[in-house]
Amino acid sequence: MAGGVVKYRHLSRNSAHRRALLRNLVTSLIQKETIRTSYAKAKEAQRAAEKLITLAKRNNETSRQKAMGKVFTPDLVLPKLFGELRQRYAERPGGYTRVLRTAPKSVYDQGDSAILELVDGPRDLRFAMTAGAVALDTRLGRPSRPLTLLNRTKVTRYRPDGAAAFEEMVRRVATLRLGGGASRPG
Repeated sequence: MAGGVVKYRHLSRNSAHRRALLRNLVTSLIQKETIRTSYAKAKEAQRAAEKLITLAKRNNETSRQKAMGKVFTPDLVLPKLFGELRQRYAERPGGYTRVLRTAPKSVYDQGDSAILELVDGPRDLRFAMTAGAVALDTRLGRPSRPLTLLNRTKVTRYRPDGAAAFEEMVRRVATLRLGGGASRPG
């Protein structure tokens, strides 16, 4: 049937293989907090991870049973899911993950590549990139751009230690002396 509405991406796999793939991706995401995969897989894993974190926020026996069926190695993943991640996202109304498009993985495979990450975590890429932009602006003595200021409010909004952690990251990035060409000899 051509042109019909599709509820999810089939990922060129049968249903059992697709479910196993998504369970594996979500399990890895919870354990490592960031994974790199194709864009289509990242978007489907994002849907599954958002639902799983919402289950963890409910924190009752029924949600634990459902979550146990959605991940591999529940004995390793569930304590983090129902402990650290539930507390981290207790006040956040949604949007627990972020998909960032990246360059293809290799010159031989030109498929769309992406990074799927949990937001507000220790490995939050947007948090680090915004801190780097602010550190560069400070070092060059110029005011931050409106987009940088908007990103700053976004990455610190739901963090309990948002402003303090951001200033610490800016200080750490500034000591690296990376970024623009201001420190290069002419």
